[in-house]
Amino acid sequence: MPAERSRPLPNHRSIARSLLVGVASLLVAGASQGQSLIELYQLARNYDATYLAARALAQSAVYRAEQAEALRRPNVSLGSGLTRSEIEPPSGHRTGNTASATMTARQPLFNRPNGATIDQAYKSLEVAQADLETAEQDLIVRVSQAYFDVLAAQDTLAFTRASKTAITEQLAAAKRNFEVGTATITDTREAQARFDLATAQEIAAENDLRTRRAALDQLVGRANVEPKPLAAPVALPPLAIGDAEQWVGRTGTHPNVRKALLNFDIAKLETEKARAGHLPVVDLVGTLGSTNQRGSAVTATGSAPGVTNSATLGLQLNMPLYSGNSIQNRVKETLLLEERSRNDLETAQRGAALATRQAFLNVQSGQAQVKAFEAAESSSLLALEATQLGYKVGVRVNLDVLNAQTQLFQTRRDLAKSRYDVLVGSLRLRQAAGQLKPEDLPVVDQLLAK
Repeated sequence: MPAERSRPLPNHRSIARSLLVGVASLLVAGASQGQSLIELYQLARNYDATYLAARALAQSAVYRAEQAEALRRPNVSLGSGLTRSEIEPPSGHRTGNTASATMTARQPLFNRPNGATIDQAYKSLEVAQADLETAEQDLIVRVSQAYFDVLAAQDTLAFTRASKTAITEQLAAAKRNFEVGTATITDTREAQARFDLATAQEIAAENDLRTRRAALDQLVGRANVEPKPLAAPVALPPLAIGDAEQWVGRTGTHPNVRKALLNFDIAKLETEKARAGHLPVVDLVGTLGSTNQRGSAVTATGSAPGVTNSATLGLQLNMPLYSGNSIQNRVKETLLLEERSRNDLETAQRGAALATRQAFLNVQSGQAQVKAFEAAESSSLLALEATQLGYKVGVRVNLDVLNAQTQLFQTRRDLAKSRYDVLVGSLRLRQAAGQLKPEDLPVVDQLLAK
């Protein structure tokens, strides 16, 4: 039968060469002139609107705290006035002018509600700083994800084109074999179907790459960004040292946990401030005044015309006696809000612990997948060689070769994607534990091509 005859076909080294050429055509130029992950992070740090908004909010919190600090500082005001008076006594019409100026200074001596407000302002400053840290960690992950999304899309396109090249060679061989009568039309149609499918996959891969590039360009504020690929040969270092519980133990400093703890402290201060509504307020008050009276109306009232100076200094006490039960009800309200904040803190702690455990397991699973795909790549290559040999001696058909080729290219694509997922997953693990910092990026950057 024709299927049992020896048929010429492309050697597996030719297929491997096609794969390498396809990958190199997309990645070599980017490796020589591309941007590293650190470089793109620095660009995004000065461009990303979400991060810049968080930074501006954190900076504004400094001045908000300073405004609260003014509550314990002296308050000085100046007032002045000018009046004209006219009187009609029996002795005739008289007029007079009076000019006055008063400067009042007030220094709080005891005001517990103001003290609690100041403490709350500084706690709020720390909350804003925790929010900024959260935004910075989120930016690191977003840039890294977009960076490796582009590399994964490049790899997918490269492997798709390499697969298409190999299928093209197989299609040409099938057509030649059919023309000489050593193969059936089925082989040609199967190869043509795979070629058409590869063409559709190439179009989809090209569009996906353009989309990923646009997302990265927008994130960093630059056009035509070229991320550097992983240096070959790829050898991922251990990225999740220790066990899950060790990582969970670090979540106490997570920005969200710190923020929840600070909000709990603010709620307790609010309760303290409400209870202080029963306490007196003591101020040191001083005034300086000067009055200048002129005119006949002044003498008519029995006052002496001229300049009169005055100065006073004293303590002022304000003691609330009855406020319609508003203070008592305010205390009850703040106690319930304090309980709410305590539960929010518990939620933040539990959420951070759960997210950390999940992220740790994802990294562990990803590292195991990388090893499995590396083994699968070697096995798929050997399977392709064996299938090609079987096809040559007539024990395998064209479809078997096409399937083996597809399996090899898909395995290599999945291997590259799994490596990127492990790298991003390691950053997400640090983010989940609240330990992610810009200083962690060089560890990933060292794996990129120079």
